Parts: sequence; C-alpha cells; structure tokens
Amino acid sequence: MKTGLILEGGAMRGMFTCGVLDVMMENGIRFDVAAGISAGAAFGCNFKSRQAGRALRYNKQYCRDPRYCGIRSLIKTGDLYGADFCYREIPDELDLFDRDAFKSDPMEFYAGATDVESGKIVYHKCVDAGPVDMEWIRASASMPLVSRIVELDGRKYLDGGVADPIPYGFVESIGCDRYVTVLTQPKGYIKEKDRTLPMVRIRYRKYPEFIKASECRHLVYNRQTEQIGERERSGEHFVIRPPYSLNIKRASKDPDELERVYRIGRREMTNRLDELKEYLK
Repeated sequence: MKTGLILEGGAMRGMFTCGVLDVMMENGIRFDVAAGISAGAAFGCNFKSRQAGRALRYNKQYCRDPRYCGIRSLIKTGDLYGADFCYREIPDELDLFDRDAFKSDPMEFYAGATDVESGKIVYHKCVDAGPVDMEWIRASASMPLVSRIVELDGRKYLDGGVADPIPYGFVESIGCDRYVTVLTQPKGYIKEKDRTLPMVRIRYRKYPEFIKASECRHLVYNRQTEQIGERERSGEHFVIRPPYSLNIKRASKDPDELERVYRIGRREMTNRLDELKEYLK
C-alpha cells in the first residue's frame, strides 16, 4: 500500500502542522510520498529527517531574533524571513538539520513554488536537503511583497500557496492508496479576496500571470477545501485540521503563541491517533 502526506502552508499556523507531524513521528507513522507548500514545506521537511521537535525548537528560540524575521530583515535583505539566517545558518550551524537522515529516509518529499512568469505551480523533489533543495523550500515559503523572487534554473519563483494552496492534486497524480491531509484552517473556513491585491498588481506588474493567480487565489483555495471535504466524507482522505481558528499572526514573534498552536496540533493528532492507524492499515 502506498501512502501520501499533503501539507498546507499558512506561515505560523504551520506550528499546528508541526505538532501533528511530531506525534506521527513519535508513533512510527511513515508515508511513501509527501508534498508541502510554503510553511508545509519549510516545516514538513523535518518529517523526512525524522527530527521531531526541531521546528518548534528553532522557531521559539529565534522568532525574536532580527536576523530571523522582521522589518529590519526586510529592509536589510529584502526578505521578511532572512534567507541566509533561516536557510543556511540555522540548519548548518545553530540547530543542525540531519541531512544524512533526510537522504536515507525512503519517503519522497516535494516542495511546491509558484513560477511568477507562468503563474503555475512547479514541484521539486528534494533529495538531499542541500543548497538547491533549501532554495526550493525557500521559494515555496517566499510570501509575496515581503520576499525577494527566488531564481532557480533560469526561472523565477515565489510562494507556492499562490498557485496551489493545498497540494492534494499533485500527490494524487503520483498515485497512492491512502491520503492524509493536514490543513491549518478549521472546517468551514472561507478565504476572502486578498486585501493586498492592489500592491501585488503594482509590485508584480511585469508578471501578469502571477497577478492573475493572485487574484484567483481565494477562489482556488475555497474550491480545494470543498473538494477535500468531499474526499474526506467518501473516506478517500484522512483530514486533520484545527478544531477552531488558530488566531496567530502570520509572522508571530511570541514563543508562547507558537507553543500554543503547536500544542493544539499535538492534541488533535493524539486524539485521532487510533483512527489514523486504522485508516492506514
């Protein structure tokens, strides 16, 4: 039986996902394929390296560090989340990412980013968590307006959530027998039109397809959650979501808030652990 893991993004709502994934790791739950978007990629890669607790640890420790996130980083580097600090210094020096474990784990892990010229999603298979993979994960999590465009292989990328907020279609295209989807919004959530669209139109005026994708983002998201709900009701997907709105800022610098949201994820997964094991049989 082949199993797939689908990880929504959502900036620091991703702490919920971290709690869910840590409980899975602690209980020996594995998957054959996983795909993450934005925070789902940035935090979900720790599932392949089997480093339970790492994402919560470094986020709590460095969330108030101006090199990690903030206006100072945005002004100095062009990225709200400092690229060098987040994607090199932390994993290489401060809170080591286990690349050997990542490479040896058999699960396929994909990060999705939006091609700003075509407005389409592109998925990259991360194989060794080296510099190229880290750049793809950074691209996946590079929020418009507060991030530099990431250039890879002659193409330009930003946040995967613009084109494909929830990567279930991609994982389904690979073909699995069981699908587990981790969402970061509660059941019934309806995404509204992005209030920053006027700024997006100005900032990315050279990229009309990216603007079109941004204008449709809320419609795509709402259609995806509706379709996932249908799959959940039919038993095709096992869906884990917050029981209520997480009410956390996208770039929260409060360690207690990060811990709170993480604990909600742990609690939800713990409460449904037997149900998940039964589904994956």
